[in-house]
Amino acid sequence: MKLFIFLFLLEIHGTMGLTHSLRYFYSSSSGVSNFPEFVAVGLVDDVQMIHYDSNTQKAEFKQQWIEKAAEDDPEYSARQTNRLMNTQQVFKGNIDILKQRFNQTGGVHINQLMYGCEWDDETAEVNGYHQYGYDGEDFISFDLRTESWIAPVMQAVITKHMWDSDRSLSGDLRNYHTQLCPEWLKKYLNYGRSSLMRTELPSVSLLQKSSSSPVTCHATGFYPNRAEMVWRKDGVELHEGVNKGESLTNNDGTFQMSVDLEKSHEGRQTDTKTKTERREECL
Repeated sequence: MKLFIFLFLLEIHGTMGLTHSLRYFYSSSSGVSNFPEFVAVGLVDDVQMIHYDSNTQKAEFKQQWIEKAAEDDPEYSARQTNRLMNTQQVFKGNIDILKQRFNQTGGVHINQLMYGCEWDDETAEVNGYHQYGYDGEDFISFDLRTESWIAPVMQAVITKHMWDSDRSLSGDLRNYHTQLCPEWLKKYLNYGRSSLMRTELPSVSLLQKSSSSPVTCHATGFYPNRAEMVWRKDGVELHEGVNKGESLTNNDGTFQMSVDLEKSHEGRQTDTKTKTERREECL
């Protein structure tokens, strides 16, 4: 079997200069059997830390470090549970309103909210977002720059006018997304530093099922989930015949990723590098 050496580039950012995120996802449903009517999850850097649903009606912690945060703040767990119980009732009413707006009676319907913030630990730049969706489509979102609501569908216009006129709501959202959310994000990062801020380098392998099959460069065991894999030939990145796979989570919390190269686009020379200057060869 003829041996080829291919270019593989994996970029893993270190612990400095990262954009960190705190995100919450709320989802209420109508007409969905064997599933909670309301579910809420919170994530720090895409790692789930908290879960709540209408069946348990209790905020459950998913990481040891968030349990430590709760120990240091005895009222934390109760506050989270009470907040999400109240949100559950609001969303239950919202989905009824939305069904009326869209002239719907029965069927399966889902109302969602995604909100949170991002913080660059090098530039200190902060970005916030607050977006509602209904039945898989955008419904209304808050523009932090203009402090106004954007309504992409006709049924959301009445909500836009109502919320735009509520200046206290706009002020509260501005304060949350630019002040409170980043403060909580930094607090969570401090508690979870040993796991959230770690860096794990990958092991890399080259796979091919048969001589006519695509060649797969596979990297696994890296953390955080900020990596890029590319094929290059003679120093030029290849795009044609390259199929990039999604980043997947391993059982130990690290990640894996693969990039396929069609047989006709094989190259002859390769190199591997990371931001931490580690070198591997994909052979």
